Amino acid sequence: MTKGSPRIGSPIPRPDALDKVTGAARYPADLFRPGMLHAKAVFAHRPSARILRVDASEAQRIGGIRAVLTAADVPYNRFGLIEADQPLLCEDRVRFVGDRVALVVGETPEIAAAGAVAVRVEYEDLPIVTDPREALEPESARVHDDRPNVLLHQKIRKGDVDKAFAQADVVVEGAFSTAWQEHAYLQPDAGIAYWDEQGRLVLETAGQWLHEDRRQIAAMFAMPEEQVVIRYAKIGGAFGGREDLSLPPLVALAAWKLRVPVAMRWSREESIIGHHKRHPFYITSRWAAKRDGTIVAAQTRLVADGGAYASTSVEVLKCATIFAAGPYAIANVATDGIVCYTNNVPCGAMRGFGAPQAHFAAESMVTRLADALGLDPVEIRRRNLYREGDTESTGRLLPYGVSVRDVFERCLDEARSMLPAPFHNGAVSPLRRGIGMACGIKNVGYSFGFPEQATATVELDVHGVSIRGARVRIGTADVGQGSHLALRQIAAETLDLDLECVTMVTDDSNESPNAGSASASRMTLVGGRAVKDACEEARRRWLAGEVPAATVQYRPPRTTPLDLETGDGVPNYCYGYVAQAVEVEVDVRTGLVRVLRAISVHDVGRAINKQQVEGQIEGAIAQGIGLALTENFICERGRIVTPYLSTYLLPTALDMPEVHPVIVENPDPNGPYGARGMAEMALVPFAAAVAAAVHDATGAWVSDLPMTPERVLNAIRAATVSPLQRGQPL
Repeated sequence: MTKGSPRIGSPIPRPDALDKVTGAARYPADLFRPGMLHAKAVFAHRPSARILRVDASEAQRIGGIRAVLTAADVPYNRFGLIEADQPLLCEDRVRFVGDRVALVVGETPEIAAAGAVAVRVEYEDLPIVTDPREALEPESARVHDDRPNVLLHQKIRKGDVDKAFAQADVVVEGAFSTAWQEHAYLQPDAGIAYWDEQGRLVLETAGQWLHEDRRQIAAMFAMPEEQVVIRYAKIGGAFGGREDLSLPPLVALAAWKLRVPVAMRWSREESIIGHHKRHPFYITSRWAAKRDGTIVAAQTRLVADGGAYASTSVEVLKCATIFAAGPYAIANVATDGIVCYTNNVPCGAMRGFGAPQAHFAAESMVTRLADALGLDPVEIRRRNLYREGDTESTGRLLPYGVSVRDVFERCLDEARSMLPAPFHNGAVSPLRRGIGMACGIKNVGYSFGFPEQATATVELDVHGVSIRGARVRIGTADVGQGSHLALRQIAAETLDLDLECVTMVTDDSNESPNAGSASASRMTLVGGRAVKDACEEARRRWLAGEVPAATVQYRPPRTTPLDLETGDGVPNYCYGYVAQAVEVEVDVRTGLVRVLRAISVHDVGRAINKQQVEGQIEGAIAQGIGLALTENFICERGRIVTPYLSTYLLPTALDMPEVHPVIVENPDPNGPYGARGMAEMALVPFAAAVAAAVHDATGAWVSDLPMTPERVLNAIRAATVSPLQRGQPL
């Protein structure tokens, strides 16, 4: 890149791309060195039990075993992103199959593994609760003795739904369910830990929030935060799966206790049972409309499975609750969102953070209303989508930049040119094609009054009357989304520098200020704004004859908690909007669904790097295919039936459709150069669009995710209209 060439909007290649594809990039497992000890966890493999005795004597007799650590070795044996309710090593009971009971440290991975097998744990099995709807019942077993199973019951009340239902021309009811989803990041969990020459405990691993990881680990070992250093190696994906601590504090415990370097790596099976998942939801909906298609009421009850520990369940639940009516201006809304503890795998952040589950139900209900009214699903959306100045379900004005109609109309234009015109000639064929549409809304940034900020430090290299370069310090994880390059582009643009003249210091909690987590589609807006403001302040100081450096904290507009009974509050300061159209092919003999083409239109405010934006859209659709069709994570009585990728079916390249990412740019007033985040958005309405396309092809309503062939075939058989009389014959 030459000076003066465009830096914002350009599809600048990722600087780490070559190292990643050639294998030169160093991920956590590449940091292992000769002479390090190795740690292995002893998993409970029981959903609910009292620990009667841990016998490590046989393990300790194995040559090369250095230690067997238990709960007694952890000074403060609790952690959690919001609520510290999860033990690092269980003391008296286990609550899900992935709980850890002991940690074995050996001279080699093989020795540590043999030691873990030799640890004998005596249990007394306890009653279990594995359905969140059952967890609501007073007589259900309690997952935690000192608290009820309900983590949160959040209500939204807007208008008068009873009156609206009484006066409506059409009322439609539906029941939906969604399943767990495994993050399945390419790089399994790994890390190393050691004491450095300054007497600090150093943990090198992969995560999503340097400073939050440091806070929790320092608390567990009763250390001052400044004596703990977190460093991130290359991160092979996260999608929310690295927000909660899983492996990292275990390897840190071994190094803290033994005061020698320790390495640890989980197998894929250990990773699958050991870290949190997407929340399953059970959703019942009742929507009403006038004959002209005006939606007048939406009543929804969402019950989510939070699993054994709190994680971010209450925040996911709140997001699902406020999005239960989708991106529609509905005068009367009543929503009850409930999340419960169960003895299943804990559930927490995953791309979309409750919005995909809520939109699957909401967008399906809009399509069903259209069907009941005899309206085109396009037309009912056009009549009800949000406009600038509308109020959301909390009753508060939507943040400025309501562009869902813009992306919807653009999606229609693209669909008319790319997708076949519908026709029905009655020909009999087992392969039927259909087209479905859906819209979505998702917050950018933290919500509900949670403190939102990002801090960046910029140090200028100046010579005479010119700026030769800049060093940007900002503690942010690049989990594959390209945030480091985007922030670098923002700095280069602000200082009018070649990209090569900007260096980034991002992956060390001791070297870079706290910019928050790489989550909530927030880093381009919040972190990028901090970088831009710090660049401007550093330049101002230099021109004023001061030290050419600045540290700036950016705080976006404030949000507030929601009233538990009414939902009143300001939940978010920014929303992203998306509209999608998909074409599917359904084999009515088997129920197998293939997505052939997908159009995904996004308002991104301003695309800092168009190639990266398009990559995010394509990646989200790949995950959306898994959520919608193939990824059937099964728990039975608290035990994971699909702990292998051979039975938990991830989409492959052969499952990918022809993807058409479309970028709309309506600048956001808060974002750097107008940018707003979008990394989660393409996943939000995708499953609903697929379900609508399946209905268009077959006449069948599919209400459960994933839409496995069995479920689709059963829905086809239950449809009142023969599937061979609908859809588009090939």
